[in-house]
This record gives sequence, C-alpha cells and structure tokens, in this order.
Amino acid sequence: MKRLRIKSRTKSKFLSAFNRFLVLALVTCLTTVYLTQSKEAVSVSAQSTIEVGFSPRGQSLNIILDGIKKAENSILVAAYSFTSRPVSTALLEAHRRGVNVRVIADAGSSNSQYSAVTFLANQGVSVRVNGRYAIFHHKFMVFDDRHVQTGSFNYSAAAVNRNAENVILLWDIPEIARIYTREWQRLWNESQEVKPNY
Repeated sequence: MKRLRIKSRTKSKFLSAFNRFLVLALVTCLTTVYLTQSKEAVSVSAQSTIEVGFSPRGQSLNIILDGIKKAENSILVAAYSFTSRPVSTALLEAHRRGVNVRVIADAGSSNSQYSAVTFLANQGVSVRVNGRYAIFHHKFMVFDDRHVQTGSFNYSAAAVNRNAENVILLWDIPEIARIYTREWQRLWNESQEVKPNY
C-alpha cells in the first residue's frame, strides 16, 4: 500500500501521529472486510489525502461542509439522526447547482415534521427512509464516486456542540468509494420514498 498524505486540522504532533495510525487502521480494516467478501484488492494512490476532525468545538462540521461544497456531480448520504441545518442547507445548495443529491435516513429518527429529511424532500431532493433495522446507524457520504466521509458524527447540532465525535474524509480513494456506494445502493433499494408534504 502506498503512503498516504494525511491532513489534520489540528496542530498537535500527538494528534497528528494518532491520526496517521487511525487512518491506516481504518483503511486496513475496510480493505480486510472487503477482501473477505469479494477477494478484490483495494489500492490507494499517492494523490489520496485524508482529513480528520473531532467534536465538540472542533473541525468535524467544517470537514463535512467542505466535502459537500467541493462535490461536482453526486452526493450519496446515509444518516441516522439528521437535524443539522448547516448540513441540510449545504446539501440543498449542492442540489440547486446541479449535483445529484440523494439521502437515506433512519425512519425512526426522521419522522419529525422539522427534520432535515422533511426539509430536503420538500425542496425536491431525493430522500428515502429505512426502517428495516433496529437502528439505521450509518453516518457517511460519498462524493463524486471518489471521496468518502465517515465517522461517528451524526448530522446534528448535538454532534457539533455537545458530543465527543469524529469525522474522517478520504479524498480521492475511488476503490473505497465504490465499496460504500455499493452498500448505499443496497440500502436505497430497500428504503421508502419520502414525498414532499407541500
């Protein structure tokens, strides 16, 4: 596996070393799981960059918003708790500039009249909810079939301001993006459409 360039938005040497360890462990785990299932190797290019951020009061939200803003063609979202105004607004802006935005969210956490799911569906964004599991606990986005954002961070205000959370954004690793896209598509196919209510 080639060496990855890792960008962290924190200046601590300890956190930088920890971020490298975390990134390599994540890529290794994802590769191992995928190889076990499909026997297909995952390669990482020298151009790949990885950003890591933490909450509260860290860079988690900014990393996610940066990924959304840089998307050119498509954004696939899988979300558990989805109430974040900045994230939903950024997704709507991407939709309005022609990016194909599609969202799957947990059915139980998205039944509020004021959820981001309802807001986005009412704005013409393709949204589905999934209630087939005890909890639809995913928190990831795939941008342009090349970049993946994941981590513990729910798309909510609590994740920004009150919770201890992490975000990782894998830039320019289409092999990993393909794995996430495949799972996202499976979940999309079994989910229910959210129709606009006005």
